Amino acid sequence: MDLTSLMDRHGSGPVLAAGGALIGLLFGFFAQRSRFCLRAAVIEFWHGKFAEKLSVWLLAFASAVVAVQALILLGALDVSGARQLANRGSLSGALVGGLLFGAGMIMTRGCASRLLVLSANGNLRALLSGLVFAVTAQATLAGSLAPLRAGISAWWTIDGGAARHLLERVGGGAADGLVLGLLWLVVAVIFSLRSGNRPWMWIGGVGTGLAVAAAWWFSHQVAKSSFDPVQIQGLTFSGPSAEWLMRVLTSPAPAIGFDAGMLPGVFVGSALGAWVGREFKIEGFKNGYSMARYIVGAMLMGFGSMLAGGCAVGAGMTGGAIFALTAWLALAGMWAGGGLMERWLAEPVHTTQPATQRAPVVVPVAP
Repeated sequence: MDLTSLMDRHGSGPVLAAGGALIGLLFGFFAQRSRFCLRAAVIEFWHGKFAEKLSVWLLAFASAVVAVQALILLGALDVSGARQLANRGSLSGALVGGLLFGAGMIMTRGCASRLLVLSANGNLRALLSGLVFAVTAQATLAGSLAPLRAGISAWWTIDGGAARHLLERVGGGAADGLVLGLLWLVVAVIFSLRSGNRPWMWIGGVGTGLAVAAAWWFSHQVAKSSFDPVQIQGLTFSGPSAEWLMRVLTSPAPAIGFDAGMLPGVFVGSALGAWVGREFKIEGFKNGYSMARYIVGAMLMGFGSMLAGGCAVGAGMTGGAIFALTAWLALAGMWAGGGLMERWLAEPVHTTQPATQRAPVVVPVAP
């Protein structure tokens, strides 16, 4: 049964949700098995370690770029109507939002997608951080923080269309994007071979990237076959998190679409990956300071993602794969913000008393 028949019977919304659930399940499974995480990759990079976590992220990113650009080159995908390219964008929002998001993901020990993956593995820290992220994202989109977001976004804007397409700005096209993606894939393979990646790291890294490309392709196919207007989109976690928050709290709930199925799909896929690897484990906070750090970090990510136009996956990989200028600027901000926050949190605690002059620790001995 083709998509047109399915949409005639069920409507485009449920079909989009079903596809989103399947693609989300694959993303969640591969991301869990490969330990896909931008935060971990950023830390390795800024510490000069081109090892496992960085190579997994590069495998995923390069795979997404190669697959998306190949689909465009073959005529199977048209992203000209994607919001990351067609709409007017904000360079200031991308940069400031990326910096805030990068700092926040270091504090919460994971980006938005990683928090959802870890939540399905029993991590209560990630679950609370994800809820705070969703609340802040919604407040930034249409709540008390919306005026601040709009003000920062207005500092430096850019027209949609060719001006926002990084390849077109330099006179390139999908063929050039495919070549660049293949070059990054070669680098990723070299790093993976040097770090001795396990089989799941290879499979999961590539699978995660292909899931990003699959989201673009599937939403394009639905949009092409539907009589109703359908916005093509890729994977992202900031908007869907805010949507699911409103789906739970308000009535009537937002219309069913791709995001309605994607988020639960990622959760189920990650839970399945944890079951396969026997890695389900309940984890909580160690102390009050740890909880406060996670909450502040989640708030920074929620505000930063809406300001930047997406999270580490939404702006970084999904927007990066179609060479949206604002997405690349946001991704650069995430790497910079993450590196700065990692250095700040890693600063040693200095004491005014030299180590040689400290009083000895007396350990009482029971009689």
